[in-house]
This record gives sequence, structure tokens and C-alpha cells, in this order.
Amino acid sequence: MPDRSVQQPQQPPTFAELGVAAEIVGALADNGIERVFSIQELTLPIALTGRDLIGQARTGMGKTFAFGVPLLDRVFDDAAIEELDGTPRALVVTPTRELAVQVGEDLTLAAKNTPIRLSTIYGGRPYDEQLAALNDGVDVVVGTPGRLLDLHQRGDLDLSHVAILVLDEADEMLDLGFLPDIQKLWAALHQPLQTMLFSATMPGQILTLARSMMNKPLHIRAEATESSQVHDTTKQVVFCSHKMDKPEVTARILQADGRGKTIIFTRTKRTAADVAEDLAGRGFPVGSVHGDLGQEARERSLEAFRNGTVEILVATDVAARGIDVDDVTHVINYQTPDDPMTYVHRIGRTGRAGRTGTAVTLVGFDEGAKWKLINDELSLDTPEPPTWFSTSPELRDTLDIPEDARSNVGPARPVHGVRKKRGDSRPDRNQSRPRSRSKRRRR
Repeated sequence: MPDRSVQQPQQPPTFAELGVAAEIVGALADNGIERVFSIQELTLPIALTGRDLIGQARTGMGKTFAFGVPLLDRVFDDAAIEELDGTPRALVVTPTRELAVQVGEDLTLAAKNTPIRLSTIYGGRPYDEQLAALNDGVDVVVGTPGRLLDLHQRGDLDLSHVAILVLDEADEMLDLGFLPDIQKLWAALHQPLQTMLFSATMPGQILTLARSMMNKPLHIRAEATESSQVHDTTKQVVFCSHKMDKPEVTARILQADGRGKTIIFTRTKRTAADVAEDLAGRGFPVGSVHGDLGQEARERSLEAFRNGTVEILVATDVAARGIDVDDVTHVINYQTPDDPMTYVHRIGRTGRAGRTGTAVTLVGFDEGAKWKLINDELSLDTPEPPTWFSTSPELRDTLDIPEDARSNVGPARPVHGVRKKRGDSRPDRNQSRPRSRSKRRRR
């Protein structure tokens, strides 16, 4: 008789099965993390050997632990790396402060059962606290290019013993103009050096940098090259919306059934502030992250969003890089992105880690050309989006908005993280900076 048994889908391996140290495996398991994602399964066995690699995967596919776990494993227990003495053995460079904070938190979680000391260093924070951490001794440093290079050039950040370098979101660092700083940091490191470069896309300049600076890197993709650049688990809804009606449309989308954590993207800082204030005035608990806010205010908003104090975050593209939250159910493009890759990065904030999500794009009547470029480049099959208004039944039906959804949901609230006083909204250049110091001495 033919075998009629149904073969069960094979589960991905665990971190333990891939040879990760028990201390790190235990720390991850304490937080419900046991089995690997695709990019982790592909990169871990190679990274643990110390080989250079380029990891390419879309946003939300688990890149942080793909480089973070082997980095910690090697720093903790690899004979090829010098014994820990308080000078950094690994350096992780990220394009934004928010991403640095997120990566630092993830690595701290994974390293909690090891003696590894980790510090996160970025601009917009006082120098004194970061200098104090370096003087106390740090084994792994996570930070942004400008502040890292600054501290190194002043003699406060010793890079002479770094054995592992990670460039996270390399394509975004290129977009933000950090390539010269990256090259200077890289040149300051001594060989032998393991370098891991992770990126969602792989522009020509990144590949050129990799070929010139890396040692025969293995290029690993988490999915086939012809795969869609957006998650299959993300429902994309696109329609034309009049500029004057966008606030009403947004208020109704935020009342959709099943709507949880939501990120609203704008192109400009002013629009981000205006949208956040409008929603707060309508009674929505909302936070805001944009360049006109001081670092403390941005961190308060992000932390409130991560812990669920607020479920709505209004952000500009640059400020939103590094928001690594798996349970975002909706993304709203209040303003159409300027280019296809920005669209990919924005909507990649939802539908992550196997979850489903909804991405809504409000195409203004003056944004049609931008949308056509995005549609054509990504083959989205929506060259001419329909025109919907806040009262359109199509809007309610498509996004599961109750018929009794209103313009306001309660009394006005403040925008979370933004104090009424302007004191904590100073630009970063106003942060105190110590005078030049001589290179610190270690005992």
C-alpha cells in the first residue's frame, strides 16, 4: 500500500544545535528565543569560524542575532581572541542612535550569563557618561560612526585589540553619508580581523567597500535573489488621499479592528510634529520621533512605544531607522516615500518575524509621480491608486474600520515624550562636550 503519512514541516534548528555556547543559549531561552531564523541558520556556522561574511536579508528577519550571537560567542570563548582586559574586542557600527540602542539591548540580553561588558556609544548624549564606561572597561562597543570616530581620534576609544567588526544596515549608512567615517574606523583596526557586513540591499558602493576591505567574504542571502523585497505577510493598501483629508483618514485607520502598535511615517520633521499634535488633540495616545526633538525626548518616545505605553509612533525616515519592534500591526505612510528603498524600509516595520501586518500608503494628489516610480520599481501592480476619502465605504471595508469610527476618540492628550518646556528639545549640537583629554591609562 502507498504511504499516506503526512510529512511534518521540518523545524529550524536551535541555537544550541548550531554550536552556540550554553551561556548564550540559556540567556536567549530565558526570553523565549530558541530556534533560529533563516539568516541566522545560514550565517551562524560560518561566523562562528571567524570568516568574513556579507549577510543580506530584509528588515525584520533576525539580522541582529545573526551577527550578535557569533560575536558574543567568539568574544566569550574563542582562543583566537585575546583574553578580556577591558579594551574592546568587538565593534558594532550602526547608522542611527535608535538602532545602536536596540542592538545594544539585544546583545546585553544575550550576554547576561557571560562576563562580557557592553557599552552603547552615540551622539546626542553627554561625553562624560560614555568616557566613564570606557574607563571602567568595555569588551563590546556598539555605536554610531561619528561619535565612535570622535572618541577614537581623541584617544579615548582604544581600537587596537578589536578582533571583530560588524557594520549593521550598511546601505543606510551609505545613504546617510557615513562612508568616509566607516573607512576611517575600519583603517584604525588591526589584523587579523573578522568583518561581518549586514544590509537589506547591496548597492554598488557597499560591494566595492567590501571587496577592498574584507578578506574573501562569503555573501549570504536569506532568500532567493528574485524574491520580493517586501514581506509576503504584509497587506499593502494604497490610495490617493487629499492633503486636507489625511488627518481624518488617519484617525479612522487608527480605529481599525485588530489595530495594535502603529508607526506613521512622514517625510519632514515639521509634518511629524504636526501629525502627532493633531492625533493627540483627537485623544489618541501618541509619541513622536524626529530630528527636532532632543535625544532624551526621542528615547522616551521609543521606550514608551516598545513597552506599549503608547501604541502610535509618528516618525521621520531617518529617526525611524533602528525601530526594531516585532509586534507592529500597521504602518501608515502619511506622505509617500521619496524612493522605492525607503518604501521597503518603512513597510518592513510590520509583518515581521512571521507575523502579519498592514501597510497603508496615502498618496497625495501631488505625489503621483513618486508613487509611480515606487510601483514600477517594486512591481506592485497599482500604477493608478483609487481615490478614497475618510467617508468612503471602500476605506472602511478594506481596513476593517467600524462604521461608528469618529474623528475624535476622547479628550486631548499631550504628545508622549515631548515636554511642554523646550528644555529637552535642544539640537544635539548643544550637548556639553569636554575639552581635549590625554589618552586614558589602564591599570
